[in-house]
Amino acid sequence: MISDRRTRVLVVDDSAIVRKVLSDILSAQSDMEVVGTAPDPYVARDKILSLKPDVLTLDIEMPRMDGLTFLNRIMQYHPLPVIVISSLAQSSTKAAMEALHQGAVDVLAKPGGPYSVGDLKEDLPRRIRAAARSRLPTARTVRPADVPPTRVVEPQGAPRQMLIALGASTGGTQAIERVLTALPAAMPPIVITQHIPPVFSAAFAERLNKVCALEVREAKGGEMLTPGVAWVAPGDRHLLVDRAGGAWRTRVDDSPKVCYQRPSVDVMFKSVSAAAGPAALGVLMTGMGSDGAEGLLAIRDSGAETVAQDETSCVVFGMPREAIRMGAAHHILALDAIAPLLLKRTRLKA
Repeated sequence: MISDRRTRVLVVDDSAIVRKVLSDILSAQSDMEVVGTAPDPYVARDKILSLKPDVLTLDIEMPRMDGLTFLNRIMQYHPLPVIVISSLAQSSTKAAMEALHQGAVDVLAKPGGPYSVGDLKEDLPRRIRAAARSRLPTARTVRPADVPPTRVVEPQGAPRQMLIALGASTGGTQAIERVLTALPAAMPPIVITQHIPPVFSAAFAERLNKVCALEVREAKGGEMLTPGVAWVAPGDRHLLVDRAGGAWRTRVDDSPKVCYQRPSVDVMFKSVSAAAGPAALGVLMTGMGSDGAEGLLAIRDSGAETVAQDETSCVVFGMPREAIRMGAAHHILALDAIAPLLLKRTRLKA
């Protein structure tokens, strides 16, 4: 049962302007309270202990101690949900992806450039609510950066002709990495929609490409889907799949948000159901809200197999819960059981 108590947020950023922008946005929410701000991790450390926030927003680049080092100490000594608020500089986006790997539950872009204060007003409260309801990643779901990913034996024979579609939101970057690093290169084509801001989606694809046997790329639109390659939806653009001349191709567009999201899992899943029919396999993973539930049902109704991640292994169970409620999932699986099912389904039938 969710308490009526307001969510307590501590804002950590070395910029006084950013601290004020974030504080003003959150203070305008009836269900949130900014209990304090901090210009660096040393001040933040003391305020975490004294103010006991429910959620922390964290800048990556700060004086005296960088955000990644501080995040690592938070997760070790005083774990709580952390949302990274990062600039769009290349070094910062890569650091933000590492922060998600280390246990941060979400990432947002700082206002400025292509990302406006208006966008932040819409996104930040929703992400804070999801973080407040999240189950913190544990050692089972966050692999240390210095430990290589597990590699599995290549399947015997050619993979089945099929299309795999993965959708996720809060906690999804870790979950998707967990699944993909357990898969070999010899897999059918994969399409992925993860709720993530522009620019960060490219860094996300780049990170996956480094740690996975599969090739992982950010979709630009018009790419042919081929075995051994996974395509990630670009931030703030929908990823769809079209079938033409017996082949599957990506398409991206700027049509309106669905379930408050662009990219939307529903948009991708529904296009996959239309393009691939029973040759598809849909997987809906951790995330708040309902995006993907209707799309997963469309995939199931087309005669294809569907999976929803189970509650215990989700950071936030909202999206899979809604899909299960609608009867959209053939299987309800723990995170570590998803890759084995995908691998099993790729093998040719005897």
